[in-house]
Amino acid sequence: MPDETSGDAGEDKADTTPRATASGPGRVLVAVYAIFALAATSRAGVQIATNFHQAPVAYALSAFSAVVYVVATVALARSGRTWWRLAVAACTVEFVGVLTIGTLSVFDRAAFPEATVWSVYGEGYLFIPLVLPVIGLFWLRRTAPSAGR
Repeated sequence: MPDETSGDAGEDKADTTPRATASGPGRVLVAVYAIFALAATSRAGVQIATNFHQAPVAYALSAFSAVVYVVATVALARSGRTWWRLAVAACTVEFVGVLTIGTLSVFDRAAFPEATVWSVYGEGYLFIPLVLPVIGLFWLRRTAPSAGR
């Protein structure tokens, strides 16, 4: 096994690859994101296929949340600086989405005649959509790449 301090790893060392986000507790995080990706994709698919005309905005938001969960799952499961950045972006979009849609759905129920994954801050999913991106961003901070040189 090559020593990381040896000259052979010079180019890799300059890359400052982050620690694997899918290692240790990150495996549980990836699994939860994968479950939400599957749930949101299934929900959006059924909603769009059967009743899209009833609540197109809500169902489009469900589809958007599904895409965010899929991207977050894949990015968290992969290693490397680019995947880490993509995971941060996905978790941030998710958090902003949950806060925005959650707040709008609380104050203007008429705008959301049908629930989305993020309605009322993820109430239909035990508020996990509200907590999950916070945990994800915390984990990503712990696995952040060190400053490049």
